[in-house]
Amino acid sequence: MRIVPLQDNDVAAVIGLWETCGLTRPWNDPAQDLALARKSADSVVLVARDGVGVCGTAMTGFDGHRGWVYYLAVHPDARHRGVGRALMTAAETWLADRGAPKIQLMVREDNVDALGFYEALGMSRQAVVTLGRRLD
Repeated sequence: MRIVPLQDNDVAAVIGLWETCGLTRPWNDPAQDLALARKSADSVVLVARDGVGVCGTAMTGFDGHRGWVYYLAVHPDARHRGVGRALMTAAETWLADRGAPKIQLMVREDNVDALGFYEALGMSRQAVVTLGRRLD
């Protein structure tokens, strides 16, 4: 397995992976999310490849204050092989290289498997409330 930045010919496979993993929502356009991340120097979409093709992703960005990870996805057939851990390590390295002092991510509170995964990586729940509203 190798981890590289997203290429043009990966877009359809990445969106398909996100759909397979249940990461997409009707109110978020994954193609638009990819396009926005790709045009910013402060973000990268990392792609894990195995012998078959795209098996994982992590969208990573640095807002100048902290690093963020979105769309961490591992194909169900590639889980429990270290792909997610390798993607998180690559994301942390990318962020550290840019001076990010902290990494954060958001997980839906009912996603018990993801919460367990991140806690096993040494991440802990933060005492914050996420607020938001749509601007589009």
